[in-house]
Amino acid sequence: MRVSVGERRARLGQRHRLTPAALADSPPEVAQRLVALHGTDPASVHLSIAARLKQPTVDAIERALYDERSLVRMLGMRRTVFVVPTELAPVVQAACTNAIAVKQRQLYTEMFSRAGFTDDIGRWLSDVEESTLRALKRRGEATAIELSQDEPRLKQQILLAEGKPYEALQSASTRVLFLLAAEGRIIRGRPKGSWISGQFRWSPVEHWLAGGLPSLGLDDAQRELVHCWLRAFGPGTVADLRWWTGLTAGEINRALKRLDTIDVDLDGVPGVLLSEDLEPPKAPPSWVALLPALDPTPMGWNARAWFLGEYAPILFDRSGNVGPTVWCDGRIVGGWAQRKSGEIVYRMLEDVGREAKTHIDAAADALSRWIGPVRVTPRFRTPLERELSAC
Repeated sequence: MRVSVGERRARLGQRHRLTPAALADSPPEVAQRLVALHGTDPASVHLSIAARLKQPTVDAIERALYDERSLVRMLGMRRTVFVVPTELAPVVQAACTNAIAVKQRQLYTEMFSRAGFTDDIGRWLSDVEESTLRALKRRGEATAIELSQDEPRLKQQILLAEGKPYEALQSASTRVLFLLAAEGRIIRGRPKGSWISGQFRWSPVEHWLAGGLPSLGLDDAQRELVHCWLRAFGPGTVADLRWWTGLTAGEINRALKRLDTIDVDLDGVPGVLLSEDLEPPKAPPSWVALLPALDPTPMGWNARAWFLGEYAPILFDRSGNVGPTVWCDGRIVGGWAQRKSGEIVYRMLEDVGREAKTHIDAAADALSRWIGPVRVTPRFRTPLERELSAC
């Protein structure tokens, strides 16, 4: 079975809630459709959700994140912070995060040993973790700075990248809190600031989510994660799955064997599609969208030529992080940025016609009004975004 580029683009627009008819009613609906929203840059979460809602407001997004807690921010695939539907959090934890926690504990133990904190670094780390967790439970929620007041050992310094031009000192609190979060013992809550703030308060997981995170088996969790990706991003290749999940080839193959899938032809490249998802979508009316840096749609595949073309050098940074993009009918056609004045500016990389450009102008104006007085600078700068924002 062959799946054409046109069909893949039609699926993308509808599945990812980007066509006018597919816009979502609520933030959880957006996250459920996309599986996970990149949370490394807090602004990206809000902008990605807002681009897909019928009536986007900051209040609605924050209510889902911090009041209803139908969305949760956690470490997940590829050791990256994501915002996921709360019901999917146990899947991500078991499929990816538990293994990440084991590796990072080994790494940090060696790091603390080199810093010379104590002769018995394993006991030291365990003691600091338990003390930090007790302090957090007493407070209910706290920032890293507040916890360092209760547990002074969190203030101890580690020298990173010693001997290199970018060497720097970092407090132990960053690593200790990372481990507690990776093991599902604490969780990032409401930020200390606006929706673009990256300074989060921490909470014990059982205080934030009733009963904490349920425990799932590894194979079942990985199968479900692969199923979720195929439902949202499929068809795709095994390489796409490996890249997005961060799982090994063996883990991906075991998960696929437990799913009902078929092999498909993606313009000469072998792909995979869920057997329940064979019906091709109807071509939607023409649509446009302005998506933020680290949006889950352009970050969803390893092979991106079918929607990206030759624009990667100016729209992605050297680490593979996408900047703000302009979309038309399932493909990237330009990039955008916010200037210091607050104006949203964009550059077209190909001709999409007068009507589509009129819709892009309207989308840029609407986004500028939605952002209002807030100034958004992507955490990972890309060549075109830097150029446009400086004009």
